[in-house]
Amino acid sequence: MGLNETASAERVHIGFFGMRNAGKSSVVNAVTGQNVSLVSDFKGTTTDPVKKAMEILPLGPVVIIDTPGMDDEGELGALRVLRAKRVLSYADLAVLVVDATKGLMPPDKELISAFKEKEIRYVVAYNKSDLLEEVPKAGENEIYVSAATKDGIDELRQMLGKLIKRESGERRLVSDLISPGDTVVLVTPIDASAPKGRLILPQQQTIRDILDVNAMAIVTQETELKAALSGLSRPPKMVITDSQAFGRVSPCVPKNIPLTSFSILFARYKGDLCALVHGAAALDKLNDGDTLLISEGCTHHRQCGDIGSVKLPAWIKKHTGKELKFEFTSGMDFSEDISKYALIIHCGGCMLNEREMKSRIRYAADQKVPITNYGIVIAHIHGILRRSLELFPDVLRILG
Repeated sequence: MGLNETASAERVHIGFFGMRNAGKSSVVNAVTGQNVSLVSDFKGTTTDPVKKAMEILPLGPVVIIDTPGMDDEGELGALRVLRAKRVLSYADLAVLVVDATKGLMPPDKELISAFKEKEIRYVVAYNKSDLLEEVPKAGENEIYVSAATKDGIDELRQMLGKLIKRESGERRLVSDLISPGDTVVLVTPIDASAPKGRLILPQQQTIRDILDVNAMAIVTQETELKAALSGLSRPPKMVITDSQAFGRVSPCVPKNIPLTSFSILFARYKGDLCALVHGAAALDKLNDGDTLLISEGCTHHRQCGDIGSVKLPAWIKKHTGKELKFEFTSGMDFSEDISKYALIIHCGGCMLNEREMKSRIRYAADQKVPITNYGIVIAHIHGILRRSLELFPDVLRILG
């Protein structure tokens, strides 16, 4: 991602769904004005979801997702359908592409039911309208288009643009907690896991959100934190730290200065902070032999001392004194069936969009599996969870 680009996790995700040979890929290419997807007269050309981040007028920055046909057949076809359905967990908007010469088929109707169940705004685009003798009147969220002649494509873009405006709510990472002129200190350790020459996405986004309200961001490592704080003429509004430095940072920050972490802020920003804090209580109820899932939204190369696969398991075993089993997932590899786990510990989710993060939390709630995140767990283990939530009095009530 370039410095001037919108992160994919912050873009509206638009999924294109439908049966094989309805022309999904052709409609995708027509809407985007690019050859995003391979097009063929043979059924099942799209075998995996194809994602492309781009800017489309009047839609703005979006992620376009072309999916396999929902009527695919055979053992391999069933796997393709599962992957297509998986997109429903992170699609903000959906375009159901229907062959206008055939009309709505049972798989199309099932998809509409799924859109409604998951509360996904959608448009039904009847493709191949150029093959009809007479184009019927479209319903409220329907449109007749032709990827071949481009008829109706501009109108489809306009419809999606209106849905995006309705979908995009005002969410803030930290700027709603500060005022113009405030100072915020950000603690960003530079260790073996830090990317060379740049800051990680949560740090970048937090800095930008602070600047957007004309507040000031001071960035330091934990080794220089005391000097940074003593050099300020007045106390900062808050200190935000990388979660894994909680134990080293907390003693350096006076009790009158609120302390939290990037991970906790992201839990509020695109997840459900109350649910994730509640899930942390399961740490003290674990039994020998329990299996925990540690899940990351990104697919970075794991290094020595990796927070998810090395540090967290070690800290949790030491804290609980139990013999525990750990499983790990990354990226979009997150099963809807998570019933076997005693606890799920998720990263902050900076690489996932809000709908995907909330879908994972909902899967856990539906299967009565407690779920929490890295920052909350680390704060709990170090005995500073209550302190790390001082900025959120409504959440503190959960702790009693």
